Amino acid sequence: MEKRVDCGDWKKLIDTEAKLRGYSPKTIKTYLFHVGKFIDSGLGPKEYIFSLIDKGFKDESVRGAGFAIKFFLRLKGEELVLKDMPNVKREKKLPVILSRQEIEKMILSTNNLNHRVMIQTAYSAGLRLSEIINLRWGDVDFGRNIIHVKRAKGKKDRIVMLSPKVKKGLKSLGKENEGIIFRSNRGTGYTPRSIQVIIKGAARNAGINKKVTPHTLRHSFATHLLERGIDIRYIRDLLGHSDMHTTLIYTRISSKDISGIKSPLD
Repeated sequence: MEKRVDCGDWKKLIDTEAKLRGYSPKTIKTYLFHVGKFIDSGLGPKEYIFSLIDKGFKDESVRGAGFAIKFFLRLKGEELVLKDMPNVKREKKLPVILSRQEIEKMILSTNNLNHRVMIQTAYSAGLRLSEIINLRWGDVDFGRNIIHVKRAKGKKDRIVMLSPKVKKGLKSLGKENEGIIFRSNRGTGYTPRSIQVIIKGAARNAGINKKVTPHTLRHSFATHLLERGIDIRYIRDLLGHSDMHTTLIYTRISSKDISGIKSPLD
C-alpha cells in the first residue's frame, strides 16, 4: 500500500509559500485545485496520478496535477514519496499558425474598432492573453515606438515594438489616459473568456477553419519573424521566454526552408 501524506493546513501552506516564490494568482488557484482533489481522493501521490491517466484525463491536466502535488510534497518534506512520482511527458504537438493573409482577413472582418485594434496589437507584438488584458496607455511609448510589457509571466518586464499600424489604431480609439487600453462597451476591462470569443469570432468571420485562440496570434508572430530571417535570440527576448528551448519550437513550425525543398514526387 502506498504511503499517504499528512496534509495538515495545506491551503495556507501552499498559498503562503507560492506567494513567497512570486507565483501568479492563477498558478496558486490551479495548485490549490489539484492538491484539493488529490487530498479528497484519499490516494497516495502515485496512485492518484495513475487514476487520472486511467480516467482518460488529457496529458496537460495530468501534468498540471503532477506539478501541483510535487510542489506540495516538497513543502511537506516528503522527498521519498516525491521520488516515486511518475512523470507525464508533454505531447509534442505543433501549435496552429496563421498566414499573414489570414491574420489580415481577421482584422478586416472585424467591424468593431476596439476589437480590430486589439487583434492588431496582440499579433504585432506577440502578446500573451494576460498581457492584452493588462496593457495600459502608460505602457505605450508613442515617441520611441515601443511597448513596455509589464506584469508579464514570471513577473518579467520586456520591451516590444510598436507597429505604425497599431500606433495609428490606438490613436484612433481616442481614449488615451492612464487606465487599461482595451475596454468593453461598459467601460470595464475584458475577461480572458471575452477576448477568446472575440478572436474566435474574427477567425470565423474571415472564413478560417483552424482552431484560433489568442495564443495563435503569438505563435504566428514568432513564426513570421523567423521566416523573415530575424535571429532566434531576438525572438526569444520579444516573446519573453526564459528558456531558448521554448523558442526553438518555432524552427520546427516555420515553412521557409521546408517549402523550398523539392518533393521526390516532382
